Amino acid sequence: MRPLDAARRVRARKGRQGVKVLIACEESQEVCKAFRALGHEAYSCDIQEPSGGHPEWHILSDALKAIEGGQVTTMDGEPHDVGRWDLLIAHPPCTYLTASSAVRLFNSDHTIKDCGREQKGWEARQFFLSMLSCGIERIAVENPAPLRWFKLPKYSQIIEPYMFGDSWKKRTCLWLRGLPYLVKTNVVEPKGLWVGSTSGRDGCTGRIKTGYTLSPHRDAKTRAKTFPGIAKAMAEQWGKEGS
Repeated sequence: MRPLDAARRVRARKGRQGVKVLIACEESQEVCKAFRALGHEAYSCDIQEPSGGHPEWHILSDALKAIEGGQVTTMDGEPHDVGRWDLLIAHPPCTYLTASSAVRLFNSDHTIKDCGREQKGWEARQFFLSMLSCGIERIAVENPAPLRWFKLPKYSQIIEPYMFGDSWKKRTCLWLRGLPYLVKTNVVEPKGLWVGSTSGRDGCTGRIKTGYTLSPHRDAKTRAKTFPGIAKAMAEQWGKEGS
């Protein structure tokens, strides 16, 4: 039988191991676990320890270092030679970039209220762009709707948890490079807003102006966690080689 050529050997090896995926700025490991469940070599990466229960899949490091690939070390002390990543899914911090933060940045006359916060916003923008423009072939960067002041590129797509079987509204933007749009998998009726301002809440009914109940989960980690339906869709749709 004729030996496989080099390119076919690489494809065959990937077929056995799955794609090599880095999920940057993810301590929850929700996306990482979804890819692992399908047999992919996925690693979460964050400067925080993971809450997802799998330190053996977690790189405790600055994501900008991890995206370089090569040899990485997980929290169990094991080295892994990943070479070059096939796919990057990044969740850069949104605190200073999100449109909902405008009230903390601007005065009522649209002048800057907090110069220190503005500087942190420009730094966050640079970190965001470093993810989007890195050398990995296929990239998805996730964030809420951005504040126009910091001039991020136009996002590719907007998704919400209720489009993927989780009955909450949480408007999420995706910036995609080398990837197709994420296709809805199970559209359900949303029961409320996962994040939002409590200023519009009706004191009697507990509902906000849009008519949706606001999620009781107010801690930042819970609010930032990727919903299982979205994580599963990412793994199933983007885990295919050459998708």
